[in-house]
Amino acid sequence: MKQADYDSWARTEIDAVERALEAWVPSDAPAGLGLAMRYGVLDGGKRLRPLLVLAASQAVHGLREAAMRAACAVELIHAYSLIHDDMPCMDNDVLRRGKPTVHVQFGEARAMLAGDAMQALAFEVLTPCNEQLGAPGAASSVPPALQARLCSLLARSAGHNGMAGGQAIDLASIGLPLDEHTLRDMHHRKTGALLQGSVLMGAACGSATAEQWSALADYGDALGLAFQVIDDILDVTQASVTLGKTAGKDIDNNKPTYVTVLGLEAARRHAHELRDKAQAALARSGLADAAWLSVLADKVVERDS
Repeated sequence: MKQADYDSWARTEIDAVERALEAWVPSDAPAGLGLAMRYGVLDGGKRLRPLLVLAASQAVHGLREAAMRAACAVELIHAYSLIHDDMPCMDNDVLRRGKPTVHVQFGEARAMLAGDAMQALAFEVLTPCNEQLGAPGAASSVPPALQARLCSLLARSAGHNGMAGGQAIDLASIGLPLDEHTLRDMHHRKTGALLQGSVLMGAACGSATAEQWSALADYGDALGLAFQVIDDILDVTQASVTLGKTAGKDIDNNKPTYVTVLGLEAARRHAHELRDKAQAALARSGLADAAWLSVLADKVVERDS
């Protein structure tokens, strides 16, 4: 496969996600709320989670409308989590995606509400029931049972056993000496759950066998941890201008990371081990159309921002 083939696919899919988010995230929500929501999610980010949804759906020949809704919903959840994470009561950061964070731009109260509204909108996007979130005059083709399954997968990935639970552990662990097992559990929830959930939401849009589902779950689990290991490495090796967020923030805040627990070189080796584990799981799935998932695993480990 040529790099140009992946680049063309990724650009086409990201453009489709951007158009859908542009249409579905309101600009006219009351009292400037819509402006804060759009500022927080549009025109920024790698869109890794939507790409994982769409690549997994394509691998199982999934329903396109369901996959696009799932891709946008998971990005809304991710963006809301960044808005809340950046606030003074959590990470207290002022830079995200190369621009001022939402609470800096719009104030803390509006940032909190923007995140709340985006979380709710994610589930509204997944459950189209009228023309507002579908093509004018056209009913959605997403079966109600699939809508419910996608909502369940997203809620579990984002809730107390997933992203929110991991963030709670993260905040409670500041200044504490964590071992690798505890650190892995925290990041499996905080970062990995939503990445794995993205893969499984895409797989739910098609007809994966039990064996394929299990393999994709293992792929998503390894990929999610690899992403966090690389994030921890980049936090100490790259400048803020490259990352689009404040570099060195975790160390400054005395947070445990894969670098502080394992050391820089061991963390790099571990990221590659996790990438190999993800690729092995993908091979075990036997899916013939999973090339984009394979490339995405490499991209996660090779990225520099």
